[in-house]
Amino acid sequence: MSLPLPTHKHIPGQNARHPEDAFDWIRDQAAAEAGNAAWLYGLRLLREGFYWEAHEVLEPVWMASAPNSAEKAMAQAVIQLANAALKLDMGKPKAAVRLAGMVEALASDAARGGESVLGVEVAVVSSAADSIKTGQPDLGGIGNHRNGT
Repeated sequence: MSLPLPTHKHIPGQNARHPEDAFDWIRDQAAAEAGNAAWLYGLRLLREGFYWEAHEVLEPVWMASAPNSAEKAMAQAVIQLANAALKLDMGKPKAAVRLAGMVEALASDAARGGESVLGVEVAVVSSAADSIKTGQPDLGGIGNHRNGT
């Protein structure tokens, strides 16, 4: 069974924010593990274009990651990728490019954990950051799992 997508895609300054507790049901399951439900759902939100929502769900995964770990760097890279894509949606391409540069640095840091960290390929994250710089985000390959999330 597939987890439900949000009722709408929140874009700050353009539409209503979700209720404060809208994602508590999945945020409470956050852990820094590749198969973690919050991580997988956050990746799905990112792939589906729910960038603000992805950040909300992925932040507790980042917080649960060990300090200075490859997992923490990967979680932060993916969160900043969501932020960069959101900035494009908000009509702020310069901010998106700046964030994409941060994503590349974080992905490079995460690479010390191997080619794949938390089930996400470092090269795919770097490529997604490049796509942000062109103004045409291609985030479909980020942790493309098919296990019900």
